[in-house]
Amino acid sequence: VLNFCTGNRPPDWNQPFEIMCDTSNHTIGAVLGQRIGKDPHVIYYASLMLDNTQSNYTTTEKELLVVVFALEKFYHYLLGTKVVVFSDHASLKYLLSKKEAKPRLIRWILLLQEFDLTIKDKNGAKNLMADHLSRLVTNNDPSPLNDEFPNEHLHIVRGITPWYADLVNFLVTGSLPRDMSRARKDKIRSEAKYFVWDDPYLWKFCSDQII
Repeated sequence: VLNFCTGNRPPDWNQPFEIMCDTSNHTIGAVLGQRIGKDPHVIYYASLMLDNTQSNYTTTEKELLVVVFALEKFYHYLLGTKVVVFSDHASLKYLLSKKEAKPRLIRWILLLQEFDLTIKDKNGAKNLMADHLSRLVTNNDPSPLNDEFPNEHLHIVRGITPWYADLVNFLVTGSLPRDMSRARKDKIRSEAKYFVWDDPYLWKFCSDQII
């Protein structure tokens, strides 16, 4: 069972995004926000009741699952931007660095590598908003989380266009979709100067101007 709602503040595309995640036995919750100055501002809330299989995952697996859920739910906000994920389970960082893992976890880890992602530990008592969401039981229509990603290269999640598609199209054609928001257009134009498209590869210039 999926529950989500938007916050009162629109995103600032010049600022990094933050995700606060938490899990309980049968539910996961995530909050998307940004920090303007020292003050956190909520953009989106989301929570999900796990199915029987997911409920039997280990605690560490659930902690990774909620990150995958958040990245999928907030996909269009996060790709191509800096993202900080706060989780109250310290072993999550260890799991991401572990070379030997279950195939399911490997798929999730590869998905995370599609993002400019930083994982930070946060005490559960300070992660109250996501913790509260993870303990909610909602009555909305069922919308199960698909934790089996269909494309082996993980460029597509549930048929979503790769994050770099608009950027590559702009590099090749110099144009952007008419229905794209002005903020998104400005963001792509600003980022395009750091990338080079050499079919089939997208290259990015580092701070030292080395590709």
